[in-house]
Amino acid sequence: MATGKSILIVEDEADLADLLRFNLSKEGYVCRCVYDGIAALAEVRREAPDLVILDRMLPGMSGEQVMEQVRRNPQTTAIPILMLTAKAEESDQLVGFALGASDYVTKPFSMKVLLARVAAALRREESSAAQTQPLTMGPITLDPERYQVSVDGAAVTLTMTEFRILKTLMSAGGRVLDRSRLIDAVLGPMVAVTDRTIDVHIASLRKKLGTGAAWVQTVRGVGYTFREPQPGMDQ
Repeated sequence: MATGKSILIVEDEADLADLLRFNLSKEGYVCRCVYDGIAALAEVRREAPDLVILDRMLPGMSGEQVMEQVRRNPQTTAIPILMLTAKAEESDQLVGFALGASDYVTKPFSMKVLLARVAAALRREESSAAQTQPLTMGPITLDPERYQVSVDGAAVTLTMTEFRILKTLMSAGGRVLDRSRLIDAVLGPMVAVTDRTIDVHIASLRKKLGTGAAWVQTVRGVGYTFREPQPGMDQ
């Protein structure tokens, strides 16, 4: 049973919003509902929730636009966002995760599964928040408490998924992590995505890390690791 965690439900179908609120409240969550993107952004800024359930297609401002604004604000960037949508194609999921979704649930959905995914997202956030010491390896510094990354002292802006991938790799002590383990660590074991999802995030992460990109290494046929690059090696 949840212990008073707050959830903001952003869903333009009032009946579905009420159904979500009813079931989440039974689990002990404190729920608020809004029905369009502009109201959602205002509500997040007024009182930041512990988690947002965000419909992708909303009047006024789309779910993607809401998520972009939430992720740009340092005070709200770490809020887990579970995207709820009828768009079920892999390309849609990749876009959602690239924008910073913590999880992606497609309609129609099982209420039991959604409740489990909410609980898992909140557990991941609690686990992440418990690790507060900055990590510095080579030119890269990652500050878990402030959700900040820098390369050679220059700030780098990552999506929440990219941040968690980098943190997981840096915390692994040079061990090689396969794609399924990265998916479990970053998105949770209940998230059904393909290996390509991680590959796309790794490619984006490397691009943003610039001179630090070579520290994120591919071990062909296995997965990824974070190690000091050797001269002449391929990523």
